[in-house]
Amino acid sequence: MKSIGIVRKLDEVGRIVLPKELRRLFQIEHQNDSVEIFTEDDRIILRKYQPSCIFCRHEGDLIAFGGQKVCPDCARQIAATVR
Repeated sequence: MKSIGIVRKLDEVGRIVLPKELRRLFQIEHQNDSVEIFTEDDRIILRKYQPSCIFCRHEGDLIAFGGQKVCPDCARQIAATVR
């Protein structure tokens, strides 16, 4: 993991501001963009949220099914098992 030397303080409700340079670099520039939060050992990891299939993690061209995102290939496999 690479340190970029930017330190941010938390505000009174625990929020931090992502620097503009990082938002541009990771194309997180619109109010509708989201960030996923992960933990690993003693680390907090932020990653730009990209919706993906709940089964195979394929991104893009997803179908909403039961409140979840599913790719067309997995949807076909599910349909084949139901028949």
